Amino acid sequence: MTPLTGETALVTGASRGIGAGIADELVALGAFVVGTATSGSAVDALARRLGDAGAAYRYDAYDWSTGEALLAALAGSDRMPAILVNNAAINRDTLLMRMKDSDWSEVIDTNLTGVFKLTRGCLRAMVKARHGRIINLTSIVGATGNSGQANYAAAKAGLIGFGKSLAREVASRGITVNCVSPGFIDTDMTRALTEQQCEALTTQIPMGRLGSPVDVAKCVAFLASNDAAYITGQTLHVNGGMLMY
Repeated sequence: MTPLTGETALVTGASRGIGAGIADELVALGAFVVGTATSGSAVDALARRLGDAGAAYRYDAYDWSTGEALLAALAGSDRMPAILVNNAAINRDTLLMRMKDSDWSEVIDTNLTGVFKLTRGCLRAMVKARHGRIINLTSIVGATGNSGQANYAAAKAGLIGFGKSLAREVASRGITVNCVSPGFIDTDMTRALTEQQCEALTTQIPMGRLGSPVDVAKCVAFLASNDAAYITGQTLHVNGGMLMY
């Protein structure tokens, strides 16, 4: 894969799970990785993990004041990203009849509106440089739906439409916009499932196993590289065959 030496990559939600895997993969390819987390302790741990290969900042998409502070810090340090990986997300799962307005708005504001605001904030520098890679992490449930996740699925499906529209706007400026859609990945969230739940889940996956953060990170790294310079407006599904197009 083409190295990313000299590139600055911003990865939101980089302190654990898929985001941590993506950050580590981009560092391995030579990028300077700016990672974000929502709590001070997580930011500190992330900064230690990245070391001289990156930097860590607090960012909570639901509290846009932290987004403004992040963008100001990046501009002030001459680290506006050429690679933006919108990974940070939350869930507030419950059946629609029980879903509170706040369950809906917090998920939409964080998982969709936050991506819009941060992407807009990073876009001007990419347009000026006539080079950029924007990669949005969506989800298999954005394509299939899932009981109890109407808010989460709506936000993740929205990212696909957002990405396709933006891809058309900025392609002539040398900027690509793509989505990576993970299936069920071995993270803290899936480790909370019971053994019986995991077994029922894996029977739906032709490969017979959950994915790993590395499986997703490799796909993100490819789309971030010059190897994918002619790919835009696409969604790459990483689900072990659970959903096929």
